[in-house]
Amino acid sequence: MHPFDQNSVLVQRATPIAPPFEPPVVWLLGKVQSGKSAIIRALTGASDVNIGSGYQPVTRTSRSVGFPAEAPLIRFLDTPGLGAAGYEPSADIAACERQAHLLLVVMRVLDQQQDGVLDVVRQIRARRANWPMIVAQTLLHEGYDSGGDHPTPYPFDGEMPPERLASLGLPQRLARSLVQQRSLFAGLPGHQPPRFVPLDFTTDIDGFSPREYGLPALLAALRDVAPASISAALRDTVIAANAVIAANAHARILGYATAAAAADLLPVAGALAVPATQATMLHSLAALYGARWDRALAGRFAASLGIGTVARAASMFGLRELLKLLPGYGQTIGTAAAAASSFGLTYAVGKAAVYFLGEQRLGDHAPAGVNQVYADALAQAFALGEARKQSGKAP
Repeated sequence: MHPFDQNSVLVQRATPIAPPFEPPVVWLLGKVQSGKSAIIRALTGASDVNIGSGYQPVTRTSRSVGFPAEAPLIRFLDTPGLGAAGYEPSADIAACERQAHLLLVVMRVLDQQQDGVLDVVRQIRARRANWPMIVAQTLLHEGYDSGGDHPTPYPFDGEMPPERLASLGLPQRLARSLVQQRSLFAGLPGHQPPRFVPLDFTTDIDGFSPREYGLPALLAALRDVAPASISAALRDTVIAANAVIAANAHARILGYATAAAAADLLPVAGALAVPATQATMLHSLAALYGARWDRALAGRFAASLGIGTVARAASMFGLRELLKLLPGYGQTIGTAAAAASSFGLTYAVGKAAVYFLGEQRLGDHAPAGVNQVYADALAQAFALGEARKQSGKAP
C-alpha cells in the first residue's frame, strides 16, 4: 500500500480531528463599579443572577463567563479592582491576555482617576499593538443636570473629534469629562486609536429611557473594529436575547388585542378606547426593549411600516366605527366585525412593533420587513380570532 494512499493508515492517522469550538473572548477592563456587568447584561440579555452564577474563576480575582452557558458563543473576561490599593493585577493580566481577542476598557465618565487602568492598557498595547480596543464611557446620567435625560437621538460618533463634543449641547460637566477621558489615551501604543462609545445602561428604578442607551452604538463599534468571530457572536447573543423578550411580549400583545376587541363591542366607545389601548401596548412593548415610545420612535415605526399600511389601517378603523352606528346592522354584525377587526389590527401592530424594536436594539433604525411582519401577523390574528370564536372565547 502506498503510504500516501487515501485509504492508508498513515493518512488516516494524519487527518486532523476538528477541535471543539472555542468562543471568541472579550476582555472587560476597568475599575470596580464602572459598569462592566451592566454591559454584559445588555449584550446577552442575562440577569444579574445569571451573570453571577455563570462566572468561573480565571485566577484568584479575575472571572470568565460564557453565553449561553450550555454552549457559549462568546466569553467575557472581567478583571475587577484595577487601581485599588493592595491589588497586584500581574497574574490576572497575564492570564486574560493569553485568552482575549478584543479589549473593552470601561470607564465611569466622571471618574478621571484612571491611572491604574491606563498603566495596564499601555502594557497590553505595547505587546499587542494590533489588538482592537473600545473605550466605553459609562454612567452618563451622573453628569446630567437635575431632571435631565438622555440626549436623543444618540448624538455621539465614535470617531468624533473632542472639540465637537462641546458643541452637542451637553451639560458642561459631562462634555468636559468626556473630552478629558479621551485625552488620557493620547500617545497610546498600538496600530489603531481606540474607539470611544458613551453609554448609560440603567434599571427601571433609575427612570431613564432608553435603559440601554448607546447599545446600538456599542454593537456598531464592535462590528467595525472586532474580529469577525466576535462581531458575529455578539450579534447572535443579542438576537437570542431579543427572542426571549419577544416571547414575553406575546402574552401582552394577546391581552391588549383582546382588550381592544372588548372595547369595540360597544358603539362609539371603541373610537376612543381602541387607540388608547394600542398606544398603551406600544409603550409597554417599548419598555421591554429598554426604549421609550415617544414621537421620534413612533415616527420611525410608521415610516418602516409604510404610509400605505398606516393609511389602510386608519381607514379600516374609521369605516368599522361608522358601521357600528347603523341601526340593527351596527348592533349585531357591524359590532362583531369591528371587535374582530380591532383584535386583528392590535395584534398585528404589536407583532410589527416587536420586530421593529428588536431590530432597533441591534442598531437598525430603519429595518426592512416591518410591513411584511404586520401583514403576516394580521392574517394570523384573524385565523386566531376565528379559532377563539369557535371555542367560545372572545373575540
